Amino acid sequence: MTTTTSTTPAAGSVAERLGTLVGAVAGGSLPVRLRAWDGSETGPADGPVLVVRSRDALRRMLWRPNELGLAQAYITGEIDVEGDLADGLRRVWRHARAKGLTGGGARLGATDRLRALRTALALGVLGPRPKAPAVEAKLDGRLHSKARDRAAISYHYDLSNEFYALLLDPAMAYSCGYWTSDAPGYDLAAAQRDKLDLICRKLGLRPGMRMLDVGCGWGSLSIHAARHYGADVTGVTLSARQRDFAAARVAELGLQDRARVRLQDYRDVTDGPYDAIATVEMGEHVGDAQYPAFAATLHGLLAPRGRLLVQQMSRGRHAPGGGAFIEAYVAPDMHMRPVGETVARLERAGLEVRDVHAMREHYVHTVAAWLRTLESNWDAAVALVGEPTARVWRLYLVGGALTFEEGRMGVDQILAVRPGPGGVSGAALHDPAWR
Repeated sequence: MTTTTSTTPAAGSVAERLGTLVGAVAGGSLPVRLRAWDGSETGPADGPVLVVRSRDALRRMLWRPNELGLAQAYITGEIDVEGDLADGLRRVWRHARAKGLTGGGARLGATDRLRALRTALALGVLGPRPKAPAVEAKLDGRLHSKARDRAAISYHYDLSNEFYALLLDPAMAYSCGYWTSDAPGYDLAAAQRDKLDLICRKLGLRPGMRMLDVGCGWGSLSIHAARHYGADVTGVTLSARQRDFAAARVAELGLQDRARVRLQDYRDVTDGPYDAIATVEMGEHVGDAQYPAFAATLHGLLAPRGRLLVQQMSRGRHAPGGGAFIEAYVAPDMHMRPVGETVARLERAGLEVRDVHAMREHYVHTVAAWLRTLESNWDAAVALVGEPTARVWRLYLVGGALTFEEGRMGVDQILAVRPGPGGVSGAALHDPAWR
């Protein structure tokens, strides 16, 4: 059994004063150990150590006493973590929930505000708001206009094909895998292959069927469906680098006769009907107000009795969106909702939902695999994208694994059908796709 103890910092040290300040903002004792820029320490003696390297970190967090301020300080290197970052975040989130600090940041009473102000003044922390890290997304224009959506997708997916190749499996599948075994040697590549097979089976793909892959990424599903199921596949993406990569791989494998990748907005696809449509973790980028039109577009592009597979992340009813850090530094303009609301929107578009397959635990394993790869190739990642962006990804992956682990986010495969004449869906009891 681990026993948590605390040490008392020297009176008047930066750590002693900092502990008072952070304690006031965080609502009590520190959840992790803290080391200040003068070397003094305070907080629990076991577990991770939050290293505050400069006054700028405190100034930043005073201006933004929430996840975004903490994330910005980490991205810039003004703070760091010695030890297990996941354990540190887990302790901080547990503390925040216990203190009621999860609904938009710290809320200070008048006495705590005065104490924090005095401590900040003594530490020389007061000053103008620090500039946001240069890697922050800067988008303009109307939300979810075609131009802004292209910019949002480019910000995330055009980062570097080489970086994603370093991080992902050889098929470049950037979505939740499907882990079917815990045997030695079963790895991320196998889980992604099993996910692609699962999608193709649920869609009932057969040679010659027309399939549309909306938000096709680097082409993993499009290529798999064409190569192993003989489908005639069209993939669309807003990322030029993804399109170029996928097209090159299609040519390399000699699949040009049954797979093509277009740089195209889903709103501009007009060559339906398709026998099957898949959209894998693209619906999060559509926007809340725009989702009904998105669902209607998919319905319109699908042939009667054709199948639709939506793999999509979700968040709880009281935590929509992607979160301040995700929207500023990872996937701007992202929106997630409870899975039931997505099902309802698909049904309102005229689709018959046949199955909802929860895969939350699978994302814990998937993100953990990506994180291990990032850490083992850290120097190469920094060389490709720079240290601030590499730190964004470390924080993103660590935080993402915890949100799925704790059930604050989920991911589901939703299988739907466009009913044919008389409402016939084409279901057959012996078809494993219908579970």
